[in-house]
Amino acid sequence: MKIDVLTIFPAMLETVFRFGMIRRARESGRVEICVWDLREFAEDRHRTVDDRPYGGGPGMVMKPEPLFRAVEDCRRKDATPGPVLLMSPQGRRFDQEAAKRLSLEERLIILCGRYEGVDQRVVDHLVSEEVSVGDYVLSGGELPAAVVVDAVVRLVPGVLGEGESALQDSFVDGLLDHPHYTRPAEFRGWEVPAVLLSGDHEAIRRWREEQALALTRSRRPDLLKTSE
Repeated sequence: MKIDVLTIFPAMLETVFRFGMIRRARESGRVEICVWDLREFAEDRHRTVDDRPYGGGPGMVMKPEPLFRAVEDCRRKDATPGPVLLMSPQGRRFDQEAAKRLSLEERLIILCGRYEGVDQRVVDHLVSEEVSVGDYVLSGGELPAAVVVDAVVRLVPGVLGEGESALQDSFVDGLLDHPHYTRPAEFRGWEVPAVLLSGDHEAIRRWREEQALALTRSRRPDLLKTSE
């Protein structure tokens, strides 16, 4: 998979992508991630990427020219097809199903908005999909982009060390994940549930299903309504 991320703060994302699972995915060659500096595609000597909004109002709006030029340059250098995502509070809320869908793409181009947003012509004529990581507003699209990259990359075949681990995550089967325990079996008087020490794999499977269902019913009953 190839992922291009366009931002005015490339160092911010390059730092995130140098650690953990994403670093290993890049080193193994299963995922290629390129972070582009949008200011390199500005047309003036001040490398301006924003301007005042037509019609007045507070804040600044990201100009269309640098975004179009950056995406077009990405595609000239690598013609691999794939959607252009804009990180935006107005987008569809990102979830595990979206992560699975995007992990099947050969290539993603992710635009990180800033200021009051981007010129609407970018949304209308360049972007394939607007994506939101939640019902709140952040100062820019860099952190949401990092969230999307992390969630998608870990689903790329071969990225995680243990083949089953991605299949056991929360939301994979529509439920939250079950509780996890490790050594020691007793810590400050709190003991690991006996069933997990029993060696009875069927009993353990049933316990985990029951715990996942109970946790989902308690914390996210909306997930159960969605699956009904």
